[in-house]
Amino acid sequence: MPQTILVVDDEAKLRELIRFYLEQEGYRVAEARNGREALFIARDLHPDLILLDLMMPEMSGYEFVRVFSKESTTPVIMLTAKVEDTDKVLGLELGADDYVTKPFNVPELLARVRAVLRRMHKGAAAPDLLRVADIVVDLAGHTATVSDHAVDLTPSEFQILATLMTTPGRVFSRLDLLDRMSGDAYEGYERTIDVHVSNLRTKIETDPRRPRYIETVYGMGYRFAPEPPPQKKSNS
Repeated sequence: MPQTILVVDDEAKLRELIRFYLEQEGYRVAEARNGREALFIARDLHPDLILLDLMMPEMSGYEFVRVFSKESTTPVIMLTAKVEDTDKVLGLELGADDYVTKPFNVPELLARVRAVLRRMHKGAAAPDLLRVADIVVDLAGHTATVSDHAVDLTPSEFQILATLMTTPGRVFSRLDLLDRMSGDAYEGYERTIDVHVSNLRTKIETDPRRPRYIETVYGMGYRFAPEPPPQKKSNS
């Protein structure tokens, strides 16, 4: 059965262009004109991936991600004409997994679509559990727990955590992590890893400013602490 991609953009010609190339690749394609319409379609269709414009009437892409990320782990690739880093960072912080800046290169867009879908497929197919300290990652069930408490992670956050936990103590560069996430290390996108790691820390660390699990190795990248030190008890 072909994988389904929901294309959300208020420009009909752009939707038609993206549909044409995606269908040439064998994907099933659905369309929405704005975030509000996309919510109804996504809830009914359960797509495998969403390509999402940010600036739309009625409901923007930002607002769509804010709402939909609470309901589903479906990966989202933002399509944005904005070039400011703050706009991209905001989308990533809200739960999007990647972005492509308009006007985009079609082969790159298709490569990113394949990479995200491949990542999701690998995560669903692997039967292993990763256990380090009091964190457990279920690769087959795509779930994570910290001290037996479930943690809601985006697909990108989950992939980063799983990658780091496969080899505690090993330093992964940003490009290493991006390659594990996307299949290709696109120049200029590695800084998005910092955003994902920051979001991940807020979800698994007691004090994100003093991380116990995910350590920064300055000038090199990140690693999962080989033996996370015990947390200090508060005197209060």
